[in-house]
Amino acid sequence: MNESENTTLPEANMPNSKLGISGRIAAAFQLSAITPLLALLGLLLGLFAVIVTPKEEEPQIDVTFADVFIPFPGATPAQVESLVTLPAEQVISEIKGIDTLYSFSQPDGALIIAIFEVGIPRNEAIVKLYNQIYSNLDKLPSGAGVGEPLIKPRGIDDVPIVSLTLWSKQASVSAEQLTHVAHGLETELKRIPGTREVSTLGSHELVLNVRIDPMKMNYYGLTFDAISQSLKSNNHISMPASLIQGNQEIKVQAGQFLQSADDVKQLVISVYQDIDGQSAPVYLSDVAQITLKSDIPVKSVWYGDKNDIYPAVTLAIGKQPGENAVDIADQILQRIEQVQNILVPDNVEVTVSRNYGETAGNKANTLIFKLIFATSAVVLLVLFTMGTREALVVGIAIIITLASTLFASWAWGFTLNRISLFALIFSIGILVDDAIVVVENIHRHMAMGKQSFKELIPVAVDEVGSPTILATFTVIAALLPMAFVSGLMGPYMAPIPINASMGMLISLAVAFIVTPWLSRKLLKQNDQLSPSADTTDESSLNATTNASTKEEMNGEPEKNSMMLRLFTKLIGPFVLGKQARRARIGLAGAIFVLIGVATALPLSKLVILKMLPLDNKSEFQVMVDMPEGTPVEQTQRVLQALGRYLGTVEEVENYQLYAGTNAPMNFNGLVRHYFLRETQELGDIQVNLLDKKHRDRDSHTIAQSIRAPLQAIGKPFNANIKVVEVPPGPPVWSPILAEVYGPSEAIREKAAYQLQALFHGTDDVVDIDIFLPAAQQKWQVIIDRSKASLSGVPYQNIVSLIATSVGGQDMSYLIKDKQKRPTPIRLQLKESAKLDLEQVLNLKLLGQDGNSIPVSELVNIKKGKIDAPIIHKNMIPMVMVVADMAGELDSPLYGMFEMAAKIDAEDGLGFEQHFINQPSGLDAIAVLWDGEWKITYETFRDMGIAYGVGMIAIYLLVVGQFRSYTVPLVIMAPIPLTVIGVMPGHALLGAHFTAPSMIGMIALAGIIVRNSILLVDFINKETAAGVPFEQAVIHSGAVRAKPIMLTALAAMIGALFIIDDPIFNGLAISLIFGIMISTLLTLVVIPVLYYAVMKKHHA
Repeated sequence: MNESENTTLPEANMPNSKLGISGRIAAAFQLSAITPLLALLGLLLGLFAVIVTPKEEEPQIDVTFADVFIPFPGATPAQVESLVTLPAEQVISEIKGIDTLYSFSQPDGALIIAIFEVGIPRNEAIVKLYNQIYSNLDKLPSGAGVGEPLIKPRGIDDVPIVSLTLWSKQASVSAEQLTHVAHGLETELKRIPGTREVSTLGSHELVLNVRIDPMKMNYYGLTFDAISQSLKSNNHISMPASLIQGNQEIKVQAGQFLQSADDVKQLVISVYQDIDGQSAPVYLSDVAQITLKSDIPVKSVWYGDKNDIYPAVTLAIGKQPGENAVDIADQILQRIEQVQNILVPDNVEVTVSRNYGETAGNKANTLIFKLIFATSAVVLLVLFTMGTREALVVGIAIIITLASTLFASWAWGFTLNRISLFALIFSIGILVDDAIVVVENIHRHMAMGKQSFKELIPVAVDEVGSPTILATFTVIAALLPMAFVSGLMGPYMAPIPINASMGMLISLAVAFIVTPWLSRKLLKQNDQLSPSADTTDESSLNATTNASTKEEMNGEPEKNSMMLRLFTKLIGPFVLGKQARRARIGLAGAIFVLIGVATALPLSKLVILKMLPLDNKSEFQVMVDMPEGTPVEQTQRVLQALGRYLGTVEEVENYQLYAGTNAPMNFNGLVRHYFLRETQELGDIQVNLLDKKHRDRDSHTIAQSIRAPLQAIGKPFNANIKVVEVPPGPPVWSPILAEVYGPSEAIREKAAYQLQALFHGTDDVVDIDIFLPAAQQKWQVIIDRSKASLSGVPYQNIVSLIATSVGGQDMSYLIKDKQKRPTPIRLQLKESAKLDLEQVLNLKLLGQDGNSIPVSELVNIKKGKIDAPIIHKNMIPMVMVVADMAGELDSPLYGMFEMAAKIDAEDGLGFEQHFINQPSGLDAIAVLWDGEWKITYETFRDMGIAYGVGMIAIYLLVVGQFRSYTVPLVIMAPIPLTVIGVMPGHALLGAHFTAPSMIGMIALAGIIVRNSILLVDFINKETAAGVPFEQAVIHSGAVRAKPIMLTALAAMIGALFIIDDPIFNGLAISLIFGIMISTLLTLVVIPVLYYAVMKKHHA
């Protein structure tokens, strides 16, 4: 079968009965009264979507994980691992949908982190986990002292959107008073609809401390047991009983709660004989110091600015799923204003230390303005190239398309966030393509002035209808597979392919339904335009639109046609004359050389590969890890020294210091479990920067600049200082993460320390740490069971006495009216006695014969070290070594590969290395590289697959349209040309090639194919009308250059408005440079290539 016959399309000038689907739609709706109603409906739906769609800074990612805490008091990590962790891991791993299991077997219990696959609904995941654990409790040895599991689900909505730091400039305002104010605000803020958890960080809770004096207790012959029992038994009220008296029921209740320190002081705990032989009561105050105040702090929060550092507490407020972050944040701040001088005294300051609602609103408003400007710019483009009325038609079509797309995005379940809005801005250029192509063709037909307006519009729409439909679906075919990228990046970037694809379908419908109606209403006065109104039209080719299509196509073009002369010079040498074949070979060679040079740029590091560049945020964190066993007071001193330096940094507005507790977590902290940093040697600094409008340096530059000074301050204290920036996308445990596997714990630890040394020896690798805490001293009291039994002292009494004496134990509570939390009554030894274990062991317990026996006679002391936790990943033991990358390259991948090369070097460590699959760790030392590498590999792998699927889909679509296996290859040939623009563009602007850059390249495939379709379709129509093949090839560039250049410029203009964004500038660079170079080349390469392939069929 002759392939040229298979690629021809119906003639352009035909009655409605012969029109294609696009022409029939245009004919039906150009005069229909329902058309303006449909347009109005689209606008109203868009307005509705803008009002009701929740605004957030980040897209909602349906990722669920849960922390399972299983207590095993007194057990070593090895005992916890074998008796608790492994059985629990086996049970949890049976759940379908579990992606990864991490476990930490540590002294006194296990923590198991169950991470579910992305996309599994939170409720479904948690129900599965609860059912699985509680139906298998028999597999945990509860009789050995293993406690009941505590399951804490975690998700993106657990991240607070607002944090308020309460502090005072007056030294008389204590942390206890600030805590009291914060607790009052907790209840008030929780009343705001849509809020979730409201919690206070760094609170100093009131405690009624009962500090026993051992000497006085021994003097009165008392024991800890007697005192603790007295506290418990004297704080009890019976359930109400009833009696009938005087024909009326009366409720009778016995007892009363302890309500004050005086009540506790007056408790009689024993009776003794005084010197006169009289019985006298022994009050609790006789043997103990009783004070109602904050306990000795093991955590603290401080607020700092350029002036000083003040005690503080922080309120963290979350929101419920699906709620509008902007509205919730505004209501919180309004409520704080309302309760000033009511719940908040005038000497207490309230500083907003986080407001994700404000940042989300600012980001959304900025992007909406950019969307408006991008739309306006495209309309201006049409105005200058086609005219005012045509620009008005295109502008209205864009607005209707965008409004309808916003509604479709809301209906799909997306929120208004930076990704979904970037998707719309990115889509502006391709959403307007359909309207531009249709309006330009109507404009061209009007300029020829050979048809009535009623007949002209359907014919003009139908002429470009088939290629427009095909081109629209090719763009969708290129974009939509990206929605199926796996991992966290899939749902994170999903608004781009889904919103763009929905927008393309809507724009196609608007182009065929609304645009003809608008053209008839707004362009009608231009019905009698002269043929010379358009500089490059069919009249330039001596073509008319009378009854004979053949006459239209066969006419000789005018010699003064500038575009025709240009394309004759550009394309003629490749299709005309004896040297044409040699010229085509030269053109092909030059293109291959350019492609080779462009692809060499990443290999030579002139273009740096990175998952996502860091955004210009208003915050970052400084994590401080002191040596194991450091008291909170020392941690606090180091934090304050670091804070005073931060106060001198010009761009720092304020900061909060968290000693022994965590700062309000963000998404990064949620994934990395920073909320579990609650031991005394750990610190956290939340650094808040001035608004980006008021500073010259971006947050990344500031963070990089302060790292060295902070580490210098921390070095004398042996503090490990890490600067943690907010990641631009889904977070990971660490940018550089090496998991060390091996057959034994000793081998793993040795290998991990060797790897840590390698990290330290690699340039630009910073913030290095190892998940192996230094050994901390441990004194274990060994109880002689035989002696204890013979003395009649229960084993449990000895354990309880020592634990209570040293650590304190809450025996009961003060119960008062209007109290949010009951005040614990904490029994312990006085501070001076606790410092000396010998005094603790001199305490006495009652034996079986009623005599008091010193604990020291029943125990021995064994001094040792606390064992390091044992970490599993998917039930395989490993040790983690983490780091970050700074410096010129600023991409963790380069540091990771450099260290991987060092390991494989002849004098290297020689460890077995894995980059994708987890090793077994049974026979040899192995390193699995994770962190940003894993998410980069998975994302680019899936995008590559999506790219391939898109290419296959485009090929099949084009085969179906042109009924040829060869023509689609010609049409798709310009796709590789995009790299000629993309890579040099990144190199020229010094930008990283990132995941958004890859998205831009994928989108380019559909955009460029659209141009090819328009060119090939035109050549086929001309040859079908009898125009010589060589002439038709040259005419295609001259006639179709205008709509192709218009749509290319529109896409470039849309991309121009996101080029200043730190994250998405890669996408903009890909589109701008890729479209610019590939479009210019396509206008020459496609006609020439089509001629070379198809000339035999037209001989």
